[in-house]
Amino acid sequence: MKALHMVGFIFLVVGGLNWGLIGLGGFMNADWNVVGMILGSWPQVEWLVYILVGLSAVWALVSHKGDCRTCSGM
Repeated sequence: MKALHMVGFIFLVVGGLNWGLIGLGGFMNADWNVVGMILGSWPQVEWLVYILVGLSAVWALVSHKGDCRTCSGM
């Protein structure tokens, strides 16, 4: 389960940074969608990455209390 937790965490970080760059780029009239820049020529793979990021968020939400040292003591 630790490997799944780490993969999910990595996807959450990638997704969070990508969303932050998209938002920042929106204020500067720029397109800073890093996932789109890297995988734009393969839209199905790009969509798969977005789905994996979403699933990682759901997994983190469901399993967070059991995985988190801070929250598991509550």
